[in-house]
Amino acid sequence: MSALEEQITAVEEEIRNTAYNKATQLHIGRLKAKLAVLRLERETRAKGKGGGVGYSIRKSGNATVGLVGYPSVGKSTLLNRLTAADSETAAYDFTTVSIIPGMLRWGGASIQILDMPGLIPGASRGRGRGREVLSVVRATDLVLFLIDPEHPNLRALTAELEGAGVRINQRPPRIVIQKSDRGGLTVSSTVRLSHLAGGGAAQIAREFGLHNGSIVFREDATADQLIDVLAGNRVYLLAIMAVNKAELMTPAERTALAASLLPYEPIFISARTGAGLDTLVDRIGTALKFIRIYVKPPGRPPDREEPVILRMGDSVAGLLRKLPGELDRGFKAAQVWGRSARFPGQTVGREHILADEDVVTVLIARGGSRPAS
Repeated sequence: MSALEEQITAVEEEIRNTAYNKATQLHIGRLKAKLAVLRLERETRAKGKGGGVGYSIRKSGNATVGLVGYPSVGKSTLLNRLTAADSETAAYDFTTVSIIPGMLRWGGASIQILDMPGLIPGASRGRGRGREVLSVVRATDLVLFLIDPEHPNLRALTAELEGAGVRINQRPPRIVIQKSDRGGLTVSSTVRLSHLAGGGAAQIAREFGLHNGSIVFREDATADQLIDVLAGNRVYLLAIMAVNKAELMTPAERTALAASLLPYEPIFISARTGAGLDTLVDRIGTALKFIRIYVKPPGRPPDREEPVILRMGDSVAGLLRKLPGELDRGFKAAQVWGRSARFPGQTVGREHILADEDVVTVLIARGGSRPAS
């Protein structure tokens, strides 16, 4: 074991052995910050040695879903059921790691599903080529956890993702950090702090080498949330979960397992028989929050057969990226009909947020309107 790994192990052990209470809260926060810095150093060294981090896949479709589970829970069978993927010809090979893609259609959207090797304990530390697998997970839009009656430990799976800097069903903390080369460190907040009062934030920041600058809290964040912002390499992903091989479970067993998995609402399926897959597909599509935008060339009806698929929160600028390049380059304004418009045909700019089933006409700077098809 290297000296760095020995340091990481020692800090992890100290955190486990320290009882959490008000008196130890600050000390544990500093330990967690120190651990985060050591782990960042480990990642940096692994990259320098070609340690297998940073793999990527060719993303396609409107969104990408990663299948995450233990070995032998039925991920490949589920992929084939959902997408009819050909694993012999479509695998992305990362040395000993194969990522198998398939395409699912839902409500006009194309959803790329990725079947990844099963995670094992220690994956976030590199066991079983875990870093390569987790680097692919980080690039997805939605995680689909898959467990079965023999492998029901969801907490161990989420722990591996957390160890790789993936935050599940969370949003980025509302903490603003600015660095400076002089003047010391100031900490302020727009809300009352209950977790990081009494200088805790400054001590955590100093573990990351931040001695000059400012930290502004816009929410009552925890030490873990501040560490995530200081680390700067976290990703925030949505996740849903399914229990495969549900045909092997009694109703009482399903009820007990569902209770143990809260706050997740598991979808009980059988990849072998197809039971529950329609519900799963709808849950995937709903979780991805697609919106359909109908483009209307001037003087013609909107194209309702081939909507442009965007995600909730996307703006006119996002729509332009999906349309021919000359429309983006020559963009003057857009006219919008639908729920996002204050009145029919409202003229808006690039920053206007669109809603599901909006109708949009793009206006260009020279020559007036031009068909967006």
